[in-house]
Amino acid sequence: MENAYATINNILVNLINEIWELEEKAIITEEFKDLTNNDMHVIEAIGLGDGNNMSSIAKKLNITVGSLTTAMNSLVNKKYVERRRSEEDRRVVFVKLTDRGVKAYRHHEDYHRQMTRAILDKLDEAEIPVLVKTLDALSEFFTGYSKNRSQ
Repeated sequence: MENAYATINNILVNLINEIWELEEKAIITEEFKDLTNNDMHVIEAIGLGDGNNMSSIAKKLNITVGSLTTAMNSLVNKKYVERRRSEEDRRVVFVKLTDRGVKAYRHHEDYHRQMTRAILDKLDEAEIPVLVKTLDALSEFFTGYSKNRSQ
């Protein structure tokens, strides 16, 4: 059991670091060199469609609206995002990806698709539920850890 613990711990630590580093290298290409990894995750949280309000995006990212505003100002200046105020309540600001932002979103989405496909291609049907259960447990840990730290 101790050997399994050490092996799993080592894999998790290395995997998290590698994912962060490799994702940055994969998604921040010449075309998107003006974006950071954080910018790309804000773009992902905005998503496609008619737009979301700042509060819902900040909640998805688990950050304050003030922090999101700073990131959003940069993305608006870089022409990845556009803002508009609600007609019903002028305090509410909606953000939407521009065509350039949609292109960045699709690029990031493609990277994630390739990563997921590379894993699924190595597994047989019986192994997939075990992986899902394992990843769910990891996600629950991160969610619980984050909530406990903020209390």
